[in-house]
Amino acid sequence: MTALPDTAKTYLVGGAVRDALLGLPPGDRDFVVVGATARQMLDAGYRQVGRDFPVFLHPDTGEEHALARTERKSGRGYTGFVVHADPSVTLEDDLRRRDFTINAIAQAQDGTLADPFGGARDIEARVLRHVGDAFVEDPLRVLRAARFMARLAPLGFRVAPETLALMREMAGSGELAELVPERVWQELAKALRCASPAAFLRTLREADALRAVLPEVDALYGVPQRADYHPEVDTGIHCELVCDMAARLAPGDDLIGYAALCHDLGKALTPADVLPRHLMHEMRGVAPAIAMSQRLKVPNEHRELAVIASREHLNVHRIAELKPATVHELIARCDGFRKPARIDQLATVCEADARGRAGLADTDYPQANTLRRLHAAAMAVRGDAIAAQGITGPAFGEALRKARLAAIATAKAGNLDTDQSG
Repeated sequence: MTALPDTAKTYLVGGAVRDALLGLPPGDRDFVVVGATARQMLDAGYRQVGRDFPVFLHPDTGEEHALARTERKSGRGYTGFVVHADPSVTLEDDLRRRDFTINAIAQAQDGTLADPFGGARDIEARVLRHVGDAFVEDPLRVLRAARFMARLAPLGFRVAPETLALMREMAGSGELAELVPERVWQELAKALRCASPAAFLRTLREADALRAVLPEVDALYGVPQRADYHPEVDTGIHCELVCDMAARLAPGDDLIGYAALCHDLGKALTPADVLPRHLMHEMRGVAPAIAMSQRLKVPNEHRELAVIASREHLNVHRIAELKPATVHELIARCDGFRKPARIDQLATVCEADARGRAGLADTDYPQANTLRRLHAAAMAVRGDAIAAQGITGPAFGEALRKARLAAIATAKAGNLDTDQSG
């Protein structure tokens, strides 16, 4: 094994440099190597892992080291690129192909920064700006911009006007239709794990891209709700508030976030003549939640919780009014006896719904803990105690149900609050 030649220079690049300048906790570290060949990397003990372009793992640290490269558009979509990597590619050439100036900063081994596109200045000004005109060649960058805003908007970032104009141009070209569902879901899931998923939705909408990516969500904007329940009135704004509240209640949890995103999709289907009321919106929302989940190929548990949240959130809001048998049926419909985590997740989504309303973010929502307490009481009923009485077959199931109903009724006794937030 030989060392890399003296002409080869290694730089820390991308998110690690950006986050250090932002004062954020460090994540994965990526490096670019200028002035080396793939053969020299292999001879130095690096292990190649990239298929489309040369990426290597360091023999000691396992960190990714990519050869400096350029990219040239060769077709539609985000996969139509020709990659060129050889020792003649400069550091600036490599940084120029990157998406945003804040991601196009390199740090040499002595700590000095190479920042040919003013990324550090944009970090200080809190601006998300594209590096160059090649930005329009990759439609995935529209979603990446929105996803970065989900993370950076709470820090005061805004999208540069010229970048937003390019994003609108890209949305208008129809190339967003070329994005495969898995990549859309990947960016959405990352956004839902950020502090402000609402910024993801707002950014896409400002770029005229939300209708192409998440049409079921885009359809919520402009749909009115009753102001006495929803001071924000606009259902799309409510969706934003609920998503941000879900991120606050369950940080980094894209399962909770996705169910929150989907919980009110049925309001876009309310007949115009009954607005601003939304009778049966919880049931109308099941079909679009399933359709969006299938199109994006989201994980099964995400689809299932999204459907449950749409169907059941009004029942949870009214849990104080529900009879023990109705509570038992709710838990059973959610498969909450076999998958108890679902009830806690549903309670969290419903709390996000209730508190995701203008001016009501800090209100109490006792229904969440009521649901958890009633569920825990039912779960405490032991089937083996019933079996010990010699009860088997269909009679066992009925005895178990009756015992759970009694436990729910006992736990339900007392003063339970209610809030029909819708």
